[in-house]
Parts: sequence; C-alpha cells; structure tokens
Amino acid sequence: MADVSNSKLYKIDTGILNKDARIVIVRTDWNASILDKLEEGCVAYLNEQGFKNYQVVSVPGAFEIPFAIKNHWEKSSNSSKPVAYIALGCIIQGDTPHFDYVCKAVTDGVVQLNLKLPVPTIFGVLTVLTEEQAIERIGGKHGHKGTEAAITALKMAALAQSKA
Repeated sequence: MADVSNSKLYKIDTGILNKDARIVIVRTDWNASILDKLEEGCVAYLNEQGFKNYQVVSVPGAFEIPFAIKNHWEKSSNSSKPVAYIALGCIIQGDTPHFDYVCKAVTDGVVQLNLKLPVPTIFGVLTVLTEEQAIERIGGKHGHKGTEAAITALKMAALAQSKA
C-alpha cells in the first residue's frame, strides 16, 4: 500500500516558479463532500506557498475532467495559459462495472493530456472502494491527496519551465 511516509514528496525543492503563475484546478461535483476537502487542501497549500492566481472549474463527474482541461487550454489566451492543471475527483466503487470504466477513462484521459499539452496535468482523482477510504485520503491516515496534488503541480510546473 502506498504510504506518504515512504515518499519525499513533502520535501519541497521545486526550484523557482513565478508566484503569479496560473494554476487551474478542475474538480468534480460528484461526491461533493469529499471534493470540497480535496479542493480545500489543494487551495490551502497553494495559498501557503504564495500562489494566488488559481482558478477552480467544476465539472459534473470524473469522466468530464479531460475534456474540461483540453477545452480550457484551447480557449485560454497565450497570456492566461496555466502552468499546470490539477484534476480532482473521487470515484467510489459501486455494485456495477461503471467504476472500472470511469477510472480507466479518466486515467487514460489525464495520461493523454500529459502527452499532448506542454503543461502538466496532475492526477488528484481518488479511486477508492469505500467512502471510508476516501476520507482516509483527505487528511486521515493516508495524508491529504489535495495537498499532495498541489505540491506535485508546483514541482512539475517548475520542471516543465526548467532549462535542463
């Protein structure tokens, strides 16, 4: 099982990233109580690091995340292009294979965005079996995945902008 204590994620060495850089969070309306906490952790970390130029875009469900990011990128003017996207969602397994299809679709969509866009798309989508597992990932024993998504976004944006 993945454990945040086995990671150096929280060691912040992102390099210099312009604090005015734009970051776009695309979150789902589905499982809103979980998503509100994911977004809270994400936004709190960005604010803590001095980033104020972020935007939150809501979509109905996780399946719609890749389209929303692609659409946002294409419609943004050059001066307002973000340096990173953060995809936030929570897919909880039910009694049908719908869970498997949605998880695969959103995962594949984010992978495609990372291969096509010149900026990173961070996968902050919880794919869990129960609501309890989701709660454990929004400040419980498995850390806070919203905060981790924000950290990852800053690190990847810095990497994308580096000359090396």
